[in-house]
Amino acid sequence: MTKSFLAMTIGLLMAGCSMAPDYQRPEVPQGASWQVTADAKANLGWQQQFSDPTLQRLIRTALENNRDLRLAALNVQSYEAQYRIQRAAQLPTVAVGAASTRQQTSGDLNGTGAEQISSQHSAEIGITAYELDLFGRIQSLKDQALETYLAQIETQRSTQISLVSSVATAYLTLVADQELLALSQSTLETEQQSYQLTQKKFELGAASDMELAQSRTTLESARVSSAQYQRQVLQDRNALTLLLGTGMPSGLQLPISLAEVDFAPIPVGAPSSLLQQRPDILAAEHSLKAANANIGAARAAFFPTISLTATAGSASNELGNLFDGGTGTWSFIPQLNLPLFDGGKRVADLDVAEVGKKQAVATYEKSIQTAFKEVADTLGSQAFYQQQWEAQQELVKANQRYYELAEKRYAQGVDSYLTRLDAQRSLFSAQQALVTTRLAQLSNQISLFKAIGGGWQAD
Repeated sequence: MTKSFLAMTIGLLMAGCSMAPDYQRPEVPQGASWQVTADAKANLGWQQQFSDPTLQRLIRTALENNRDLRLAALNVQSYEAQYRIQRAAQLPTVAVGAASTRQQTSGDLNGTGAEQISSQHSAEIGITAYELDLFGRIQSLKDQALETYLAQIETQRSTQISLVSSVATAYLTLVADQELLALSQSTLETEQQSYQLTQKKFELGAASDMELAQSRTTLESARVSSAQYQRQVLQDRNALTLLLGTGMPSGLQLPISLAEVDFAPIPVGAPSSLLQQRPDILAAEHSLKAANANIGAARAAFFPTISLTATAGSASNELGNLFDGGTGTWSFIPQLNLPLFDGGKRVADLDVAEVGKKQAVATYEKSIQTAFKEVADTLGSQAFYQQQWEAQQELVKANQRYYELAEKRYAQGVDSYLTRLDAQRSLFSAQQALVTTRLAQLSNQISLFKAIGGGWQAD
């Protein structure tokens, strides 16, 4: 009996069909384009692209301790468990049960006038309420759970790439602000010396009250600037510590300036390569597949469901005779269920599923267009940032020469303090712009790394 039942069950399962629409990847929407680099096939990881040893140490620390990344990993585990639950629903639940009943019946009920005590003992194995997936409802739910799980894996990868990029950006910001702090402190020392000189000239009658007041104003302005960058450096360290998920590693040696930091060139493939590499696009496609499977489950709900309950075992009034010959029992209970009226719930569920797929298509297409734009923007900016940085370096040199001449001429009494003040402000502004330009240039490379999908490779 058991063998024939299993054979029938397997035959019915194999005869089942899916009500989900055939999945077809939507056409790639029109978007920005760019020139493919010669070594585009070299999908380097962050270890190769961010070669700075201090930065690599910080990234590894963040990957081990960051709470957002830990939460993303736990989410993957949760969705993986949900998928296993749906997968298990395709298989029958086999259970073993045993029962023992001892009952006393009064004499008034049994007609003998005497109390009777009866016993019944049973042991059985069987399948309980197993749904035959003739129309693919359970299969569709399993497919949906699988695609949702795969989407979560890509979301976790996206979180990893975002974390690597955020740590790199925070690191560069800290180095830049420390460089600006050093610049402001150097300027402060220069202004202190200049104020002392102006004060002596004022005492000798070689400088006016106006010049002394201007020198004092410049000095205090330098103090304000130094205090601002001290505060900013402290906030930068706190922001980096938050990303790390733990304290700053001991013995950390930061570069003196951003000029010492350099990243490896990032190879960029054709726009179509993003479809296989960028995690948010992959996650969006998995979500689209999940929505497609959900339509199959909603359609299957319109068809009848067949569930089977079957048991086989032994029963006896005497426990010692439970497994003797002639005590065998079995039951086979098929059940058919076809809802006739539900107030339009199944129709509404199907409408929700179909709208959900349309939303998933729109999300998928938008993710592609966004990716194309981000890659095109960062690639297009690279050459201009390089030109801007080189020009800014020359501007700093020119302003440095201008300031040296103005400082010398002021000390000799040839030019006024206003000329020297203008030269000092121009130099300080050019030096600040050089740092911010370099920061923007390196940050653009980080943005490109993130835009192409990170070239992610695990340790």
